[in-house]
Amino acid sequence: MGFLTAWFGVEARRRRRELCVLVLLVAAGVSVVSAALAGARRGESALDRLRAVTLPAHALISNQDPGLDWGRVRALPGVESVAPYAIAPLYVDDMPLNWQCVPPLDAALWRDLERPVLLAGRLPDPARADEVVVQHRFTVLYGKTVGDTVTIKLNTPEEADLLANAGGGLAGGHGPRITARIVGVIRSPRFADGVDGPGVVLPSSGLYRTYRDNLMGTSGLGFSIALARLTDGAAGVPRLRAQMAALTGQPMQVDDLGATDRHHDRLTSYQALTVLAFGLAALAVAAVSTGLYVARVVESAQADLRVLRAGGLTPRQETAAAALGPVVAGLAGSALGVGAAAAASAWTPIGAAAGFEPAPGFDVDVLVLAPPLVVVPLLLALEVAVLTWARRTPRPPAVSVVAPAVARLNLPAQVVTGLRHALSRTVSGTVIGVFGLVAALTFAAGVTDASGDPARFGQTHQAMVFHGQSGERVAGVLDKAARDPDVTGVVDARSAMVSAGEVVFVAYGVAPVSGRVPPMVVRGRPPATDGEVLLAVGTACQVGAEVGDRVRLTGPDGAGDFRVSAVGLLPLGVSNTYDDGAILTSGGYDRLSRSFDLGLGLLALRPGAEPGVVLRRVQEVTGPRVSVIPAVLPPQFAEVRDVRVLPVVLAGCLGLLAVATLAHAVGATARRRRHDVAVLRALGMTPGQVRWIPRTQAVALAAAGLVFGVPPGVAAGRALWRLVAESTPLVYVPPTPVEALVLAVPAGLVTAFALAALPGRRAARLHVAGTLRAE
Repeated sequence: MGFLTAWFGVEARRRRRELCVLVLLVAAGVSVVSAALAGARRGESALDRLRAVTLPAHALISNQDPGLDWGRVRALPGVESVAPYAIAPLYVDDMPLNWQCVPPLDAALWRDLERPVLLAGRLPDPARADEVVVQHRFTVLYGKTVGDTVTIKLNTPEEADLLANAGGGLAGGHGPRITARIVGVIRSPRFADGVDGPGVVLPSSGLYRTYRDNLMGTSGLGFSIALARLTDGAAGVPRLRAQMAALTGQPMQVDDLGATDRHHDRLTSYQALTVLAFGLAALAVAAVSTGLYVARVVESAQADLRVLRAGGLTPRQETAAAALGPVVAGLAGSALGVGAAAAASAWTPIGAAAGFEPAPGFDVDVLVLAPPLVVVPLLLALEVAVLTWARRTPRPPAVSVVAPAVARLNLPAQVVTGLRHALSRTVSGTVIGVFGLVAALTFAAGVTDASGDPARFGQTHQAMVFHGQSGERVAGVLDKAARDPDVTGVVDARSAMVSAGEVVFVAYGVAPVSGRVPPMVVRGRPPATDGEVLLAVGTACQVGAEVGDRVRLTGPDGAGDFRVSAVGLLPLGVSNTYDDGAILTSGGYDRLSRSFDLGLGLLALRPGAEPGVVLRRVQEVTGPRVSVIPAVLPPQFAEVRDVRVLPVVLAGCLGLLAVATLAHAVGATARRRRHDVAVLRALGMTPGQVRWIPRTQAVALAAAGLVFGVPPGVAAGRALWRLVAESTPLVYVPPTPVEALVLAVPAGLVTAFALAALPGRRAARLHVAGTLRAE
């Protein structure tokens, strides 16, 4: 023990710089890896932890009957609670919130269901119209929080009756102004921030009771929808659909919010897996770089310890003395890394999970942060033991079956030697690194393509015109819109609720007005006859139908059998998501319904046109009773865009892994083959020729990594992107990282030459006589 203490004191003084660098290497690796693993665990569990404390809703009742008595719905068997809210816009200052600010009809919301986590403050008083709560994103976007005020602007009753304001096409109403105080910041599964949401102000039910006519109008067309919590959970949704159909006398859309939950679960799981993959890639990079540096430190220490063998130093003492410095440095680095990872928890989870985290802020995940304090020093001690044992047990060099063939090629001696060195080393690390790098870049190319093209999500239009509802429409509107020089296509789309068995969904009857606004088809072709239908991806799954199958659709005024000509994605509407519903020809729609719930015009704009300018022109020519708004993008578009950076960061880590393994292979070979190089120098090889030995080795290893890593990497990246595209869903287009593939060979050559520079210089400056004498 006295010897080890004395030796460590000597090493700490002589090699303090090397040990400090090792401390920093370990700290960097432990902090990045631990923060990634802890962040992945926190993000994966965020939604489950939020649901456990918030009484989440199980169904959304998409009612359009102004006279529906929600009390009768609450009395239905199996219904635990119902929280209705008005489909009516309100305007907050000059912020573009509008439809997201839902006015609840009574105090059931946030009391009987969706009871939120309070990030700050309290819930609003249901009796007061001048108290609101906000989402966390609102505080970030607008800099207002608990205690600040906002101005709520309502419509006049006459304006509320106008379709323009009901469609959200104008900047604000001209009715009462209410100065409301923000009393809380809330979060629940249905009132979460979302990836790229506007940040929402949510009024109390007192606003509805005080200003009902300003929200719903006086024409009797205003209606409300409701969230419902069921005693049987999501399993009770089919029963509720049947009960609502019996109560109202017609099929009613009752959305299973479990589908939304599953989507969010997939999203947060995907992001958690990406963070986990980043952590594992960082772990590989840290292991290789730290292991390589430890090998250098141990090699220097063993050179000194070898002298002490003559004085009776045992192999066990030699191993312990060589390991003492790295182990102490590893323990110190682990402690620093764990502290940094704990501090980084304040910024986790990332991505979509951040909007669902019920307890944001500092969090210590003991299961992740404690093990490095023990595991890292033990692994360093094990590495030193293995290195010491390997040095005491010399092994014959591995013989390659390819090496004799290389020797017969009559190449220059330095090239043959470099190739033999390359063949004596495993290329698996470099191949795995290149494979992972190319796969991540291929996946990133798919993400970039989808996040920049709304058509991948079925939104082939850039604007929408609300020109009718409940069977009443404003004549000539779409013809006027089609005359605008920047409008290249207009489609008239009427919608009504239809059913296929027990599945209720929105069906659009589309009729071209001018140009083309084609539906986005995933499989098959668009409907060409009145007996064909395009089913959205989610609806086709619910119905159990595929292209070529026949389905029976029942509408308000008729029923008929239709052949599924395509499965695709739909325009996002008031009552449907982009993967829910159906598209029929105008004649096919007439077989099911003689009226419509909502009349829409889908407008395609000329590439390069300024949407805001075009929409203002169209609004002017169509008049105040028509609403013209930009196309509404599904939240999945922002969710995909939000994860663009993750595969790129992962690619960077895997690229570092490839570089680190290549550097380790070239550097380790140069150190172990010093005797061979000295012999070649003694036989007449010049320093310039010696430099080409590590260069040839590095280029050969890099070439093997590219040949065996790039093609499977592209295939793997495409396969992973196809899985994400099908589960999101979105239209799959095979991604190709063109820039990366073009730069692969020159980047590989530059990297190989750069990594071979230092070993080549050391080999060229090798002291031949001293090396041969030492060996």
